[in-house]
Amino acid sequence: MTEHHLAQINVAALKEPLDAPGMAEFVSLLDPVDALADRSPGFVWRLVGEGANDATGVRPVGADVIINMSVWESREALWDFVYRSAHLEALRRRREWFRRHVDAHQALWWIPAGRIPTVEEGVERLELLRGRGPSPDAFTFRDFYTPDGVPEGAQPARA
Repeated sequence: MTEHHLAQINVAALKEPLDAPGMAEFVSLLDPVDALADRSPGFVWRLVGEGANDATGVRPVGADVIINMSVWESREALWDFVYRSAHLEALRRRREWFRRHVDAHQALWWIPAGRIPTVEEGVERLELLRGRGPSPDAFTFRDFYTPDGVPEGAQPARA
């Protein structure tokens, strides 16, 4: 086990309410994609709303903005889930369901292993990234920092 885990938050501005017919395919993918995350190598935790199976009801940044937060053992584990699993197909279809973001929509940061970040912390990290750009406190896959605060630069090569 490592001393640090990688936390992430991402946000998506809905084109329509989740109960609209145009969102039905997205909603149908929630449980399978969440189940895939739960069983993925390196997965630690994901945010779920009270009494829910997902976080779509957690709306700290606006009524039309859903968030996703999770914790992973490593950059590679998160990368593999996002870009090398069935999650990628849903990601490719995001423009069908979500408005394009002008600001950063995802932030990554390191936390001590065993700690779970709060929603408020996730929103603060995203705002840090939007306001200051990548730093050891909030970064992206492209502008990545190690747990020691050292920039790594390029994202992992795609297979």
